[in-house]
Amino acid sequence: MYRAARNSRVINALINAARNEKEVTAYVELQASFDEEANVGWAEIMKAEGIRTVYYAPGGLKVHSKLLIIRREEKGRMVDYTAIGTGNPNEATSRIYGDHHLLTADKRLTSDVNKVFELLESKKLKKPKFEALVVSPFATRKTFLALFDREIHHAMLGREAWAIVKLNNLVDRAIVDKMYEASRAGVRIQCVIRGMCVLVPGLEELSENITAVRIVDRYLEHARVLVFANDGKPEYFMGSADWMSRNFDNRVEVTTPVFDPDIREELMRILQIQLADNVKASPVNGSRTSVVSKKKLRSQYAIHEMLREANEE
Repeated sequence: MYRAARNSRVINALINAARNEKEVTAYVELQASFDEEANVGWAEIMKAEGIRTVYYAPGGLKVHSKLLIIRREEKGRMVDYTAIGTGNPNEATSRIYGDHHLLTADKRLTSDVNKVFELLESKKLKKPKFEALVVSPFATRKTFLALFDREIHHAMLGREAWAIVKLNNLVDRAIVDKMYEASRAGVRIQCVIRGMCVLVPGLEELSENITAVRIVDRYLEHARVLVFANDGKPEYFMGSADWMSRNFDNRVEVTTPVFDPDIREELMRILQIQLADNVKASPVNGSRTSVVSKKKLRSQYAIHEMLREANEE
């Protein structure tokens, strides 16, 4: 738990589970900015209700990942379900933030999420061996630097090479330098960055293959989604980490690959709509120019309509 609503139904559900003789463990982040007092109170309440409550991560790391795992018996065997998100399980912020959560029983992911929780309950900061997840402070920067290197390799061989990057903040120097290197190699990079962005797109012989926009609208753009072309075999990721030194080096962050083709397709449709926004999107390049098109497209409204139609099918 990083940020909980004032009258959190999520925490009430955990308490009800404990009262119904379920084994419940909760990690509560006491360093969550502006929510320290509230989280101490929630931790005390849960502990009093018999929930095993963990307060401190090994190495003094702040835990910013958005995870849960549920284990239940089905037809005589134990099955794990996990949710990996870009935002907090918070009923208040979920009404005004745009986020994604992946609910899955994929054993590659449930196994890794169990390892994250085991890490949080341990007293030593020892890197587990993860099969699929990208976890800070161990491998996030390294993983995405390697993915850009792969795109550079594809571009140099004349193969399909591009990336889509949607984040809140992009300020890590090593990542930005690698994106410049990729641009010079011919990798096309499209960015949607809501907050801080030190990358300067569109500079000749440096970042001319990079575009970046910022969307500020009714809902806070909070999702982190990454896609890499991989020569026509794209790989998708989503998670809690922005590309900042603190997220790479000083926090427990979890980014998950997305394997399901239908979810991949939906994520790409959402990204393409956001990249086409010409109402609430503005270029991140220091200029005052606006995106111009004859047909107006406001991405948050268009995405809402897309999801509404999908739910009615």
